[in-house]
Amino acid sequence: MSSSVEPGRVLLVGAGPGPVDLMTVRAMRAVKEAGALLYDALCSEEAIALAPPGCIRIQTGKRAGKPSMTQGEINRIMLRLARRGLRVVRLKGGDPSIFGRVGEEAAFLNAYGVATEVVPGVTAACAAAAQFGFPLTHRGQARRVVFTTARVQDGAMAHDWRSGADPEATLAVYMGAEAAPDLARALVAAGRTISTPVAVIERAGAADARLTTTSLAALTAGPITTHGGPVLIVVGEVAAAAQAQASNASDGFRERAS
Repeated sequence: MSSSVEPGRVLLVGAGPGPVDLMTVRAMRAVKEAGALLYDALCSEEAIALAPPGCIRIQTGKRAGKPSMTQGEINRIMLRLARRGLRVVRLKGGDPSIFGRVGEEAAFLNAYGVATEVVPGVTAACAAAAQFGFPLTHRGQARRVVFTTARVQDGAMAHDWRSGADPEATLAVYMGAEAAPDLARALVAAGRTISTPVAVIERAGAADARLTTTSLAALTAGPITTHGGPVLIVVGEVAAAAQAQASNASDGFRERAS
């Protein structure tokens, strides 16, 4: 008699930017039905608490500059748990398809015969735009959005920034706090005007989110000072709306940094 166990499924789930009420209904249901939960450090305690009693909970790390499991370790743990027949949920901050390595994880698991499902989530750029009252696209002002990261290799920006130099493009830069000066200089060198508005949002979507409004010219001065949360940099004319919104905000969670 065979003692093999039918492999479980792995759900690659977006937890959104933090607050549990910004999770989709499908994402919440996935966590509530999880047999094993592998979650990133940026996932909120409220989201993790949705997991049922007896659920295996494993933090994978994945916060910039902090100790984290390697991607290989995460892959092997998901595979091992799925082979035990568990319903595995890989919970990621934001949307798993935006800098969430969802393609790598799905390809690895599928290669071993484990079925996967992707559950989308609200990404930080959308959360920031909603929270601080600016659009990502706007007729006559911004007709495209570029999602990117700012990575520095050997002291130089690793990207070709010509697409971000388009004056009608909104650039949403993830994980860019330390590389902000290099980013600003690269965009100016590519043709973006130094007066282009910039919105810097820390912990987008959270009640304690912080907004700083500035320009590319000012952004060249030095790395952005943070309070430990993830930082999103939005470059483009639409960021000017965040300036106006921030100065008029009175709901208690928006802040214009000095």
